Amino acid sequence: MKAIFLLFALAAASLCAAEKPNIIVILADDLGIGDVKCYGGERCLIDTPNIDALAAGGLRFTDAHVNASVCGPTRQAIMTGRYNWRFGAPTNNGPWGFCGPRPGTERSTLGKVMKRAGYGTGYIGKWHLGTIMPTLDGKTQGPTNVDYSKPLSYGPLQFGFDHSFILPGSLDMFPYAFARNHAWQGEITAQKGWSAFNRVGPAAQDFEDHEVLETFYTEAETYIGKQNGGEPFFLFLALTAPHTPTSPGVEWQGKSALGVYGDFVMEVDHAVERVMNALKRQGLDQNTLVLFSSDHGPASYAGNILKATPAQMLQLEAKGHHSNGPHRGYKFSVYEGGLRVPLIAHWPGVIPEEETCDALVGTNDLMATLAEISGAALGESEAPDSISFAKLLRDPTAEGTRQNLIMESVLHFVVRDGPWKLCLCPGSGVPAASEVAAGNDPMPEAAWKTALAQFEGKPKDADLLKPPFVQLFDLSNDPNEDRNLAVEHPERVKQMIALLQTQIDNGRSTPGPKLANDKNVPLVNINDKRLPGFVQKRLRAP
Repeated sequence: MKAIFLLFALAAASLCAAEKPNIIVILADDLGIGDVKCYGGERCLIDTPNIDALAAGGLRFTDAHVNASVCGPTRQAIMTGRYNWRFGAPTNNGPWGFCGPRPGTERSTLGKVMKRAGYGTGYIGKWHLGTIMPTLDGKTQGPTNVDYSKPLSYGPLQFGFDHSFILPGSLDMFPYAFARNHAWQGEITAQKGWSAFNRVGPAAQDFEDHEVLETFYTEAETYIGKQNGGEPFFLFLALTAPHTPTSPGVEWQGKSALGVYGDFVMEVDHAVERVMNALKRQGLDQNTLVLFSSDHGPASYAGNILKATPAQMLQLEAKGHHSNGPHRGYKFSVYEGGLRVPLIAHWPGVIPEEETCDALVGTNDLMATLAEISGAALGESEAPDSISFAKLLRDPTAEGTRQNLIMESVLHFVVRDGPWKLCLCPGSGVPAASEVAAGNDPMPEAAWKTALAQFEGKPKDADLLKPPFVQLFDLSNDPNEDRNLAVEHPERVKQMIALLQTQIDNGRSTPGPKLANDKNVPLVNINDKRLPGFVQKRLRAP
């Protein structure tokens, strides 16, 4: 009888393992919600048939957000299920693609959770989560001292990925070279730079910007082609487009009537097609969950002019294309155009077709969601800011579990609570006098001058958390964030400030034991370096 029971137990375990879906996350870089036809509609002038087909065969979230409107912080939260501002400063930190890791980021990651669930794990594409590179002089890694004959000593492997093929940073951040399973590829003896910012730095001799996107989806095809339907796999495919330099592959140049920006987005769409076709060839398309999203909204300096040009996104809007959809703002800002992103889920036989879900979700929820789907149990200290939306995949009309979300511009906190959104700054929340943030109106100088003029007397720390220094919007009635209601709803402002402070103090936003942040996390005060210089000077004056 014991033998028979054991056989039944083994058979049951085998069946559970077989039912686990393969999982692929495709993350675009700087892709706006309005760059995708199934979201942008008539205000989108770019053809995205494959992303649209993914949505038509599955579920499209309409209230999905990133936790920050800038690349690195978003990726940290996705990978750890923990808000990025809880981590300390990076170590071994060099410029651009030489950025070092934030201590503790690798403690609990998507890769490690999926490995624990019995998955093979792969990471392909833009990394931007910090590396440690052996150097010739033993000093911090940088443009002149990396020993490219030696593999990375910190990277995807420490995050739980069995296989990796990465670019250390963004496509316009040197070093311009790939690393496969931590080993550098090619002869990194050249100096190259690209359009947009023309950052010249170390590069592999054969590295070309317009070939990078195709290199990544070809690598993804190869990875999928090695899967045989036995052990389930998890693949994170981090694309480098349409982030500048706007560099579509040769076969995609001239494809879009909108221009080169449209060409690049069309190649992103093609990457989805290549992944789906690779799954079909392996007979894995029916048992694979594919999730598609972006790391934040579009960059206002991107467009059809290859050089990064302040506010050139407005030129596309003049043609009728709105990368930020119906929303206000772009990358770096507190507004929805920088924080609201496409999120599409496709899982045949499980997710209903042609559905939409209006529940609030964050991309930082991926860790808890995939843990639930894969059967991995999370420890009490794991994914402290991640809430599973797995039930919404099966029933998009169900009530969402997430009710609030903490977000950031590149500088300032944003609190979402139900339909209410509070921004802890008087303007767009972008860096003062930053040309690449231009177009995010109002810019800090104008916004702070107006706020200071409206305030009677000299503000103190507590005053900076009240109108006219904060903005409160009701997104259910004002999706474009035109009407600041902070003066009319001071108690709502106070409640949302308290919500943020509680989540800071608890070290988590989910139920569980209190945790410690890795650093002190202030809201805002008169000595805050996030404030424009002239504001700090005025507030400190006797």
